Amino acid sequence: MTQHEDNGVPLGATLWRQTWPMAIGALALLGFQLVDSAFIARLGTPQLAAQSFTFPLSFLIIGVQVGMGIAIAAQISRSLGAGDTARARRLGSLVLIVGATVIGLLALALWKLQAPIFARLGADAPTLELIRGYWAPQLLAAWLGAAVYFGYSLFRAHGNTRLPGSMMVVTSLVNLVFDPLLIFGIGPWQGLGLPGAAWATVIAFGSGVGVLGWYLRQTDWLAGEGLAEELRASAKPFAGIAGPAMISQLMPPLAGMLAIAVVARLGEAQVAAWGLASRLEPLSLMVVLAMTMSLPPWLGRCYGAGDWAQIHRLMRLALRVIVVWQLCLGLVLAASAPWLGLALTGNPEVRGDLALLIRFLLPSYAALGVCMIVVSAGNALGWPLRAMLMSGVRLFVFYLPCLALGAWWGGLPGLAVGAAIGNLMAGFAAWRLLRRILASPRRAAT
Repeated sequence: MTQHEDNGVPLGATLWRQTWPMAIGALALLGFQLVDSAFIARLGTPQLAAQSFTFPLSFLIIGVQVGMGIAIAAQISRSLGAGDTARARRLGSLVLIVGATVIGLLALALWKLQAPIFARLGADAPTLELIRGYWAPQLLAAWLGAAVYFGYSLFRAHGNTRLPGSMMVVTSLVNLVFDPLLIFGIGPWQGLGLPGAAWATVIAFGSGVGVLGWYLRQTDWLAGEGLAEELRASAKPFAGIAGPAMISQLMPPLAGMLAIAVVARLGEAQVAAWGLASRLEPLSLMVVLAMTMSLPPWLGRCYGAGDWAQIHRLMRLALRVIVVWQLCLGLVLAASAPWLGLALTGNPEVRGDLALLIRFLLPSYAALGVCMIVVSAGNALGWPLRAMLMSGVRLFVFYLPCLALGAWWGGLPGLAVGAAIGNLMAGFAAWRLLRRILASPRRAAT
């Protein structure tokens, strides 16, 4: 086997085969979220601003579910790499049960605390009223989305990225069909307005839960016995990965809350533009997000087998692909900023602010992608604490201070420049950290 092959197949081809289904799925999933915001923008700037205030808390739920998914995928892939399939089945059952319970309790807490949280973020009384009708179905959609995500994690851990990618496309299409019907209505029925967007997502993720449940019944990836013993045995190693991974995933929502509090001081139109840019960010990072889902299980199996030479090759290839792709995409989208703004909103002020954010932020996502890949790999390779610290440094040492200083210095243009500089600094720091850790991986593992 040559340096650039994996079981006789070129390494790049294997990486592409593992990543492209997730990239298409991420494109569909994130695309429907962007279209969702575009539909809401047609309702008016107050409705779009109300939805934008909910993004940090929605990302909070996603952060918890992704942190748990990272941990369980790492544990399952390592068990499979070591040949312990019985333990992998027990872990698969545990993630579905425990994950659904944790996310459900978190959703209930966010419903009870919505008024003080959104008030602290800067929402006024009319905005709070708009949020109230939207937040309950949105939390239900988030819980169903978490259940779907945990199912995806099982398939990815077993090396199947094709079904999760296909399901992301299917649920996105279902949401796309119901979005305009429930938001704007049909015929004499006037629709539900802003809450209609959340109910469309409930229907989409609910259908995804049903389909994934049917597929899982056809596999032997779950176990019904020995779960209590496995929970006791796996709690500590699971917490060792899930704790730092969750903290890493929760930092972006916290940073998002602080960022939107800064933006709220600039005005309602700026909040609306920032909300659309927040939707566009993960869409433009779809390849990075797909790789953070497809790469860690592969790295985990290599880790379980002790194949550090393959790990080095995978990381070098992944970083080259991310930098080239994101830089080219960012420059193209920056050049297309006026037309993107026109497609996403009819408000001229929001459109201009959105175009400004796109021009500065999107090219900087090449560096942000490097940081995301390094953090994702860290959780699979035995250094979750370093991954967590890298997430914290990215957000609270580089990104937020640069963003706040930029807003203080030059309003929205200064904020955009500052956020881009923060991303560049974080990417360089993550690259330096990866080089240092891979130089002595066993000593660096925690």
